[in-house]
Amino acid sequence: MTRAVREAQGPAAGEAPAAARPWRFGPYDGMSGWLRGFALAMAVGLFLALSGAFGTLEIPLWRRLAYWLGLMAAGTVMGGAVARLFFPRGDPPGPLRRLWLNGLLASLAMSAPFTVVVWLGSRMILGGDLPLSRLPVLFVPVLMVALVMTALNTLVERQRTALALAAAAPSPPKPVKFLERLPLRLRGADLWAVEAEDHYLRLHTSRGQDLILMRLADAVAELDGLEGAQVHRSWWVARAALTDVKRGDGRATLTLKDGVQVPVSRTYAKALREAGWY
Repeated sequence: MTRAVREAQGPAAGEAPAAARPWRFGPYDGMSGWLRGFALAMAVGLFLALSGAFGTLEIPLWRRLAYWLGLMAAGTVMGGAVARLFFPRGDPPGPLRRLWLNGLLASLAMSAPFTVVVWLGSRMILGGDLPLSRLPVLFVPVLMVALVMTALNTLVERQRTALALAAAAPSPPKPVKFLERLPLRLRGADLWAVEAEDHYLRLHTSRGQDLILMRLADAVAELDGLEGAQVHRSWWVARAALTDVKRGDGRATLTLKDGVQVPVSRTYAKALREAGWY
């Protein structure tokens, strides 16, 4: 289960609320997050190597691959450390404007020291004499790549979080079609029971009784979604309407909130017992 799903479901016993726990930005949420971030960095590094970005096209391909993939791997490690400073909490991580501002600050904070890493990597892998005076020049492409990686990781994280929260969100209750058949004066009342009377159904509700023209079998099918059961060939009863259960001579009788007593036939008795009605 992902962190986003766990926090959407609420904290466990003794666990701090989501707002008090760190929000791990992008690829820095556990091992799966690191692997996701590393894979993204390798994909960008491969693109930079194959395209010969930032004047590296004349370098042999194997050197370009070693250079860019090595720098992107190192950037993933350094980016994880820096991101923890600028994305400290929240899931989702606050307003979008603040998120991008934090991303810009994180990119600037990472680019300064990482420029030195790029300078060392350029000397060791690409070869040549690269003076320290080139550091300000190197800072610009380093910042550009850092901004791209921060933006990509931010988008991936927000999408992952949104999907996880959507999956964890409770489904809306299924509408009970039969309730739409209640007469206007009974709309909004609690339905306690439905009793078959010839071709009609007597509705027992918290606002009184009324008759509608319908078969009980059709009514039971439309009552799906409301906790209750057919207890007799002539009765359907809502479980919340019970106030008492009497048993005797192998039969059971249910008492509703309006005092009406409903017989339970042997056909349905076993299923009701297994469901815990009595």
